[in-house]
This record gives sequence, C-alpha cells and structure tokens, in this order.
Amino acid sequence: MKKYFNFKNQREFRPLDKKSSWILNIKDVKQQRGFSLIEMMVVVAILGLIVLALVTFFTGGTKSWVAGQSQLKAQREARQAIDRMVREIRHGEAVVISGPNTSITVSIPDLEGPDSGYDVTYSWSGNPGDPIYRDLNHLINNVKKLEFTSTDASKVHIVLEVDVDDDDNPDITLNTDVNLRNYSL
Repeated sequence: MKKYFNFKNQREFRPLDKKSSWILNIKDVKQQRGFSLIEMMVVVAILGLIVLALVTFFTGGTKSWVAGQSQLKAQREARQAIDRMVREIRHGEAVVISGPNTSITVSIPDLEGPDSGYDVTYSWSGNPGDPIYRDLNHLINNVKKLEFTSTDASKVHIVLEVDVDDDDNPDITLNTDVNLRNYSL
C-alpha cells in the first residue's frame, strides 16, 4: 500500500492508481468547514456600510473643494474688477455719478494735449445678480451691490458686493476710496 502525504493544512492525498492524479481524501472533506450563507451576508452588509461611509465622506470633501474654488475665483474676479475701476478713476480729472449711485462716468485726460481725452463709464443695473459693465464690455457677474459715493469732487468711495452662491448674503465685500490724481488740471 502507498503512503499518504501530509501538507501544511493537514489534507491527506493518495493516488487512485499508478496513472491517475492525486485527489482529496473524502474523510478530510467532511471535516473542513466553510462559511455559512448568514456569515457571508453579514460580511457583505458590513462592507456595504463601510463603502457607503467612504463615498459619503469623499463626496462631501469634493463638494467643499468645488465651493472653495468658486469662492476663490469670484474673489479674484471681484478684486480684478475693483482694481481696474480704481486705476481708471484715479487717472480721471472729473467724475459724474448717476443713477441711484450705481453708475460712474470718468473723464480721463490724455497727455498728448487738450481735446484728446476720453470718458469711461462703469454701470450696474441695480438688480442683484446682474453684471457690471465698463462701457459696453462685461466686467464681473453676480453683483449684489455696487455703490459709488463722492464726498467731494476729488474723492470717490466704491462699495462692491458679490454673491457667489445666490443665498442673498454677499460672499465678497470690497470697499475702497479713490483720490483723483488729475483733478482740476
């Protein structure tokens, strides 16, 4: 009789005959235990809850990142818009504020001589969410408030509020004072 072989997992194999391959001993098959259907269902349910928690966590993180990026973009655009207005108003020799303080026309002198200056108008309709225009060119969207005030003829105060997420609260508020450098030239 041929000898049985022992492996690390204690399964015993024996040959059927000289030409056939090795097969598992029937006694060892009856002694091995597997997982029951209930155990498998519990594992699948627990893994499902873990995956659901991970997806919820990463979805919330992604939404926060997107909101932060749109906030940064709006802040950058608001800063660029007010910087452009300040730069041109500063070079002006006279300003005219019209509408309910939502439009300003700046007369900018040209250094080449008299009668060669030009006018620039910044305007907003007064409706929250509408854009600001520089003459006919679009400058910035989602404006909640734009106000020009002048305490004297050589100084302009600008208030710009931008609402990025349409929640009726301004997300970005910029205030600045501008002194006209070329006043009374």
